[in-house]
Amino acid sequence: MVTPTVRRRALPLLTPEQIGGLKKELADTIEYRKSGLSLNHVIGCPLDCGYCVRHLFDNFELKTPRALMTDEAAVELLTTHSYFQPHITPLQIFNRATDPMLPVVKQHTFNVLRLLDDQGLKNHVLVITRWRVDEDDCAVLNSFTNIKLTVLVTHSGITDPRIEPVDSRIAAQSLRTLHDNADRYRTVLYWRPIVPGLNDTDSDIDRALELAEHAHATVFTGLFFRDEISAYYRSHGIPVPYDETARRKIMPEQSERRILERFHRPADTGAPFGALFRKTSCAVAYAHGEADYNGHYGIRELCDICPVSQLAVCAKAWKAPDLDTVTSQARLLGATSDPVITDRAVIVEGLNEPPRYWLQHTHGYQVHDLAKPHHHRRHGRAEIGWRAQNGEQ
Repeated sequence: MVTPTVRRRALPLLTPEQIGGLKKELADTIEYRKSGLSLNHVIGCPLDCGYCVRHLFDNFELKTPRALMTDEAAVELLTTHSYFQPHITPLQIFNRATDPMLPVVKQHTFNVLRLLDDQGLKNHVLVITRWRVDEDDCAVLNSFTNIKLTVLVTHSGITDPRIEPVDSRIAAQSLRTLHDNADRYRTVLYWRPIVPGLNDTDSDIDRALELAEHAHATVFTGLFFRDEISAYYRSHGIPVPYDETARRKIMPEQSERRILERFHRPADTGAPFGALFRKTSCAVAYAHGEADYNGHYGIRELCDICPVSQLAVCAKAWKAPDLDTVTSQARLLGATSDPVITDRAVIVEGLNEPPRYWLQHTHGYQVHDLAKPHHHRRHGRAEIGWRAQNGEQ
């Protein structure tokens, strides 16, 4: 296969003084998130989505993308990171501070992917976009032969321009183009953020049903509503969807129930329409015909919407790790007590998110913080929208 020629237009580099003025979390180019090590050496985005996590990094007003370092230096940092494991650690590219398919950014996206692929790495690599993707882009994405590449297309269907100034039809067309041209990569419909009364009507769900036919899998999730995002809403006169903020994403039980009920076809006697998942890694793994690398199979209430074929794949791969091995690793990572292994997860104490995610991806088994329990059916989601229905305080 002839590798498509990618014309590169390198972004200008920020000066050391400019980098020094950034919030520390933004200046740190690598962050370990649940879906993998996240590489973000390009910052700045003009799309102005009201719910963007850039609010958390004091980066929302930086509209013009700029680079903190070269792609080569960034990839070197990534592949020599203490938590990076070749062929194991899932990776994310430009998912925190810009959109990877913006015209001035995508050349860097492609170059990073090429640099990783040329090393023979077989890691999962996730690229999340809501911008335009054309057939030439698809040719480049198909040219990578080693990495397991997934392009997730964010589509909300929100029409209020104060919240979602980018027309969702752009993402819808990108999804169709990506799916029509997919060969070596996979495409996932990233249906988010779902907010009650804003984009969860029957027509909204029907639109997602139609789009799901143009993706290898669909994942749905709620709103990440932190204090900084709430403040932005209030200062811009945008209706605040919730009275309180939360550390985890908000996906109310009633909204989830309506989505799941509508995503079923009577002819299938309850079988999910298409491949719908609650968790990103589940959708990515299904699209590539693999077991979930986050080990969600242990949280069985998450699996009740999964295709039977995928349940079999995950069941075969899912295995509790050796206690002595996990204990030794957890201690080296800084755990303050010995871990406990249940039939759902490894429970640890004293470890923040990065070392927990390292353990999780190393063993393909959920790893939870004792101080932040994952409640039944609300696994990894905020309590908002669940407490009253479940009779909890």
